[in-house]
Amino acid sequence: MKVLAVHPSALMYTKVFLRLEPLGLELVAGAARNAGHDVRIIDLQAETHEDYWKLVDEFQPDAVCYSGSYLANVPEILDLCRETRYRFPQVFQFIGGHSVSFIAKDVLDLSEGTVNCILKGEGDATVGLLLDAVQNGTDILEVPGTITLDGEGPPPIFVKSLDEVRPARDLLRHRNKYFIGTLDPAASIEFARGCPWDCTFCSAWTFYGRSYRTASPQVIADELEEIKEPGIFIVDDVAFVHEEHGMAIANEIKKRGIKKEYYLETRADVLLRNKEVFKVWSEIGLSYIFIGLEAVDEEGLKQFRKRVSLDKNFEALEYARSLGLIVAINIIADPSWDRARFEAVRQWCLEIPDIVNISVTTPYPGTEIWHKEARRLTTRDYRLFDIQHAVLPTTLPLPEFYEELVKTQQVLNTKHMGWQALKDTAGIAVNLLKNGQTNFVKMLWKFNSVFNPELQLADHQRPARYLMPVQPDAVDKVDRNDLYVHGPGGRKTRALDDATETFVDKTRMGEDA
Repeated sequence: MKVLAVHPSALMYTKVFLRLEPLGLELVAGAARNAGHDVRIIDLQAETHEDYWKLVDEFQPDAVCYSGSYLANVPEILDLCRETRYRFPQVFQFIGGHSVSFIAKDVLDLSEGTVNCILKGEGDATVGLLLDAVQNGTDILEVPGTITLDGEGPPPIFVKSLDEVRPARDLLRHRNKYFIGTLDPAASIEFARGCPWDCTFCSAWTFYGRSYRTASPQVIADELEEIKEPGIFIVDDVAFVHEEHGMAIANEIKKRGIKKEYYLETRADVLLRNKEVFKVWSEIGLSYIFIGLEAVDEEGLKQFRKRVSLDKNFEALEYARSLGLIVAINIIADPSWDRARFEAVRQWCLEIPDIVNISVTTPYPGTEIWHKEARRLTTRDYRLFDIQHAVLPTTLPLPEFYEELVKTQQVLNTKHMGWQALKDTAGIAVNLLKNGQTNFVKMLWKFNSVFNPELQLADHQRPARYLMPVQPDAVDKVDRNDLYVHGPGGRKTRALDDATETFVDKTRMGEDA
């Protein structure tokens, strides 16, 4: 079969600070190609809808799959499905990815028959089985993870080994379009999959059933050698949870003489526990480290079930700085914040040298916050669920909340992208331009045209064709079994030594699973 894999357009945040290679879609495309199918990829982060229709006309696919990893992309995907069905009524259309796995039936209802099925869970594990069933005319509901308007197939399954799934990087048509900060261009790579923690605002652990699986250091090094981009974003939800695995990858990189510049995300407690791993990585190319603090006080940390004290968070920041790393942190702005709270956060952020990102508390399907807060939503427009819009009631009038939010973001952006700060990045920018890379330089001037309180407020007034269903009453205690996409398999699904498993259990606040 001829298969077209589609990644939807950029979200608000990614229009400025980064544009990441669609690694998940490349993995699905690679699995489909390994199953014997003819595959193409189009990424609408880097191309247009006009490019999409041109490719569909030229390629004439038998099947089109869409990446539904982000909730805010649901309306665009459904519009494409409707129009594609109208123009090419025989094409088999399906959607997979993180977010749609939690809301499969809702999306199918909204599609009004234009979507054949949702492929729930790890798409690279089952896309070949689905395409074979479509090609052979057998029942697709026998494929694990499939959901249609007529029913649901067996539970989704994991790939047998992360060593056996490789992304179809060669199918991406504009590889120079991907960057994160000054890493321009940058490719993405996966060292491990899943997360063993259980933060209330996150759905990584509910998607993967608190599993944690790793690729072998040799396979990872093979992939790094094949990647042409000098910048590498490590997509793991928490990098180097397992000290031995992180050190083994570093040793393989050193042995082969691989020269790259790396950006990764981790937890403060993981950084402090595995200091030597991060020290070694700082010596082989790690330049940027993102630590999700989420809150600047103990009450906020408790709310998000981040069982890391403020002292430990600050200690982790100090250690990362001591390694010469550029540190970025995230703070979640709660709808309850008033002007005084925003001002206090601004002052705190200005007192530290690190890059600070501000996002907005957003209940996502698959999170505990969703089940507790969904009845309080002030909007059912999928497009506003992008962590940059307020979807819960705000203490301040909404226009004032956005004024304070954007003011905070502008202060922090100026701190790192003002004229004084730009002197430090001028050399980087010149070198990038010499090599034909303009992503980072263009980003410097985009902020005010994207982050604008009047525009954000106007987004709430847009007519919405696709709405979330009205949610049931909130619950005080969430049944965790209702959250999972891949059911929890317990200890055997986590590639951790016993000491690390104990460490994880001590730093999480949920029940055993």
